Amino acid sequence: MAEQERRDAEAGGDATAATHTSNMQGSKELGLTVLDEEDNETLLVHNITSDDIYRKQEETIISWRDHEAATDLALSFQEAAGCSYIWEHICGIQRNLHFSNLGALEVGPRQASESLEASRIMHSNDDSFCSANGEFRELPPVELSNLPFILKTVLEGGISDQIRVAELITQDRDFFPKLVDMFRMCEDLENLDDLHMIFKLVKGIILLNSPSIFDKIFSDEFILDIIGALEYDPEVPRVQRHRAFLKDHVVFKEAIHIENISVVSKIHQTYRIGYLKDVILPRILDDATLASLNNMIHTNNASVISLLKDDALFIRQLFSRMRSSDVSMESKRELVLFLHEFCTLSKSLPLVQQLRLFRDLSGEGVFEIISDLLQSHDRKIVSAGTDILILFLNQDPNLLRSYIVQQEGNSLLGLLVKGMVTDFGEEMHCQFLEILRILMDSFTMSGAHRDVIIEIFYERHLDYLVDVIASSCPPRSISRSTSNSIGAGRNAGGHRIKPEILLNVCELLCFCVVHHPYKIKCNFLMNNAIEKILALTRRREKFLVVAAVRFMRTIISRNDEHLIRHVVKFNLLKPIIDVFVENGDRYNMLHSGVLELLEYIRKENIKTLVIYVTESFWDQLTKFEHFGSIQAFKLKYQQYLESAEPRLSASVPDVRKKAEQRGLEKEEEDYFNKDSDEEDSGSGRRAKLAQNQHSKAKVPNGSEADNVEGTSRPKSAGLVDYDDDDDEDFNPPPKEPSRPSEDDVPLNISTVKRRPVNTMEGKHTDGDGRKRQKIETRISCAKIAVATSTASKHTDLQNKHAPQSPTSSTSSTEANGALRQHDTNSEEHQHSVENAEASWQAGGDCIKDVGSMSTEKAVNTTNPSDSEPYSVR
Repeated sequence: MAEQERRDAEAGGDATAATHTSNMQGSKELGLTVLDEEDNETLLVHNITSDDIYRKQEETIISWRDHEAATDLALSFQEAAGCSYIWEHICGIQRNLHFSNLGALEVGPRQASESLEASRIMHSNDDSFCSANGEFRELPPVELSNLPFILKTVLEGGISDQIRVAELITQDRDFFPKLVDMFRMCEDLENLDDLHMIFKLVKGIILLNSPSIFDKIFSDEFILDIIGALEYDPEVPRVQRHRAFLKDHVVFKEAIHIENISVVSKIHQTYRIGYLKDVILPRILDDATLASLNNMIHTNNASVISLLKDDALFIRQLFSRMRSSDVSMESKRELVLFLHEFCTLSKSLPLVQQLRLFRDLSGEGVFEIISDLLQSHDRKIVSAGTDILILFLNQDPNLLRSYIVQQEGNSLLGLLVKGMVTDFGEEMHCQFLEILRILMDSFTMSGAHRDVIIEIFYERHLDYLVDVIASSCPPRSISRSTSNSIGAGRNAGGHRIKPEILLNVCELLCFCVVHHPYKIKCNFLMNNAIEKILALTRRREKFLVVAAVRFMRTIISRNDEHLIRHVVKFNLLKPIIDVFVENGDRYNMLHSGVLELLEYIRKENIKTLVIYVTESFWDQLTKFEHFGSIQAFKLKYQQYLESAEPRLSASVPDVRKKAEQRGLEKEEEDYFNKDSDEEDSGSGRRAKLAQNQHSKAKVPNGSEADNVEGTSRPKSAGLVDYDDDDDEDFNPPPKEPSRPSEDDVPLNISTVKRRPVNTMEGKHTDGDGRKRQKIETRISCAKIAVATSTASKHTDLQNKHAPQSPTSSTSSTEANGALRQHDTNSEEHQHSVENAEASWQAGGDCIKDVGSMSTEKAVNTTNPSDSEPYSVR
């Protein structure tokens, strides 16, 4: 509401209204004055005319539109009685004005009391058409004399009254025929006053917003006369010519003849509703009426499409004519536009019917027809073809994907890629981009053709798009300032590529990086396509340079290790840093884009790129160090260096340890990787050693080992077997006073080292190596057991004070000597191949001796007073 309306609403019940006559500019008009009771201030002065339309909303509001002030006004009352009183006076004044125009009443200035009395009289005449409760029983007869009463009945009243009036108009079959006859009579007589009143009546009937009334108004019988009545708008100085336009200029073109009459009638009605809504009454219609008219249009479209799609003969005729080569270019264009409108209006159908329709069209070969349309030189036809494809993709993308996969040669996909780099006009730049994006959207893909169509695009068309960018950019030796003067920006065919097209290609590549990271990564790494795309940084157009920065940002955002290594290896951030430095301190999209790229690298903690950028381009970035993002980037680099120093110092002993481990692993590998030749030679050596065991051999401690009764297992060097019968005659040697007690002396066990491998002799088999390791372990265990058992026996015999046996004394001495001799001559034993082989062959006897000696020790140490056994440390 306007300021006056707001003030009137605030005044509320404090405002009083009075009708009076006044002489303004020589004319006598009735007016409405609103005063403030407190200070008698005039709040509103309004002249009531017969053309104004007043509305009573609810019970306390009266609203109208003031054409002089070009605003809507409203009076709000605290009590319904006061609102009804003023409403009756306004209606009475308007009624008197109508009769004054018709000459039924005396024209001239009258007092307010006379005007009110006349309104009461006219109001009493309406009682015959109303029931006792105030509802309308019937409408006044449609005659010229009753025209003011009919207008009052239609325009006045609340919502319930309007609903009742709409019902009465619908039930009266003669209402519209008589109204049309009255309009024709007034038009023939050129009675403009009556025609203006008929205009208001028709407009009020339309504003009743009744679907049943709309059906009659927009029928073929009454529509032209209704539109003719709306030509006489009293607010328009000249009479409009809507009927002449509809008859002479509007031509219904049938691209293909439609046999169904109801379909043709619906098409005509839909057009006329749209014409009335958009041309005749655009300022007068309220939101509710406008929504009802739009709903009628939507319903008619759905009905037309439903009837046509069910007509199989019509669909076959349409596609056969579009495939025919005898059709002229003009007729073909009409057929294409009809197909485009047919697919567009199909959105009025329910979703299930839409999907069924598009599947039927796909089965009829609509994609083959579109392939022909995209090869046309008529931009209007190409635009219609792309619009149809987008409609199909929005409904079900798999229909088009299945066709491309099954198509031989994949010409449609190739036409889409070629059309993307062809200049069809500014309105077509984004059409092909949108089609390809929907077509290759990995989130909506399903079925067996999901990977096939992507494979086709990357194998046949991606390199072409990359080459278009590379060929449209100037070489490195040419600066951007001189690129356009020498013809840069032309592709391989010599045709200049618009910058908008290059921008769309770059956007498509960014889309592919996000949706097909693995596939496009392989292509980029093999073909070095990233460097070709970054050639956009050499263009003069700043938005193309920003597009190149955005492409690199998309690549890095994948956080792919291979792509990051590729960027560092080929120094691909150099063109980005160069254009950033060349841009200087100018605050633009390029400046912000590069700073955001560096900030992303820092926040995502991509160490490789942080070190690469700082060490390669810090000299160029030094002058931008006053930016916080650049300072933070340098700080991140310094943190990497500080964290690397303690790690480097701590890794020195680790390196030595790893070297030793590698040496041990090398020896193990040599054991497990012997050749069969050495196995043969090793068998020969073992046979020779076994032969030498039959003869006496001097052991390291000086004792001799004899071959006992032809047994196959020789005795090990330095070990002495004791018979069970000799235990009673064993006399321990005299105790040496200078030697400490054997209980206090720990047993020292020398570790048997691994024999070094002679790499010149070949490699043993895996089984032989494992066998030798087990034998070494058995030899060590046998020596430990013998030494422990001998020491235990010696202690027991000393406690018993038994006589000493020379044989046992000699044997014990030899055993102790063997243990000491083993410690002193272990290095010689490790490097002697023959002694090691003999020790391996004697391993079986050692294990058996361990078992017997352990039993013997358990028997001889049952005395609780005996000393504790030696602990092996």
